[in-house]
Parts: sequence; C-alpha cells; structure tokens
Amino acid sequence: MLSINIVCVGKLKEEYLKSAINEYSKRLSKYCSLNFIELQDEKLPNKLNDSLINEIKQKEASKIINHIKKDSYIICLDLKGKELSSEDFSKKIDDIALNFNSSITFVIGGTLGLTDDVLNLANEKLCFSKMTFPHQLIRVFLLEQLFRAFKISKNETYHW
Repeated sequence: MLSINIVCVGKLKEEYLKSAINEYSKRLSKYCSLNFIELQDEKLPNKLNDSLINEIKQKEASKIINHIKKDSYIICLDLKGKELSSEDFSKKIDDIALNFNSSITFVIGGTLGLTDDVLNLANEKLCFSKMTFPHQLIRVFLLEQLFRAFKISKNETYHW
C-alpha cells in the first residue's frame, strides 16, 4: 500500500479544519497509509525584517529536513510549483507509486514558506493555485485532491 507522509509546519487549532482532515483521512485509509507530521512553527514577532524572516524560515527548514524520509518521493507545495489538473495529479500519484517509490512525502511550509534548502530536496514542486491560502487550509485541499486522485485512478465515482 502506498505510504503518504505530510510534513507540515504549525499545529491546527480550528476545529472545522481538524474535522475535515479527520474525514478525509478516514476516506483515504482505503487507498493509502497516511501519516501526518506536524512540526512546531516559530513565533512571529510583530515587526519582521528580512533577517528575521530568513532566521525563522531556517529554523523551520531544519525541523522539516529532519522529518523527511530520504527514500521517499518528495513533493513540496510551493507557489512557484507546477499546477496540475485533478486528472493529471491522479496520473502523477499512480506514476510515482508504479515507477519511483512506495512512499510520497508532501511538504507544507509555515506562514513564511519554505527555504531553498527544502525546495532543493524536492523531486517536484506543486502549486494548487496562484492565490495565497493559509497553510492550514492547504492541508485540507491536499487531502481532498489525494482522495479525488485515488477515486479517478480506480474509476470510482466521486460525488461533487
């Protein structure tokens, strides 16, 4: 069974997001082994400058890198990444599972994003939209798209 790891910065506080994640996690259990790795985010001061931004991003990057499984296919979620349709994303997941690895790690950065150190580890960079969304909400988007990808792959009906 395909193993999917989601390394993300920050703890979820909102119950509605926790509920959505729990629901999609339950649905995905039929198709894959899902593992969430939530890392503590760095506290942001009221006033940020470039030096502080870089320092915070580096601290978060160290935590992320320590939790990435080296034998996993790594996909970073990044605004500069490739945009895929749901069908293409489904094909991508199938292709990785068949030709590359039985483990995929998705990386979701914190409020300030990911460093080049983390992005350079990625086999691919993926963008869900050119719009900016809270990183906590992207977790739900990712799980929904993974669920949709498995349904497409298995030719199963997905009720919109």
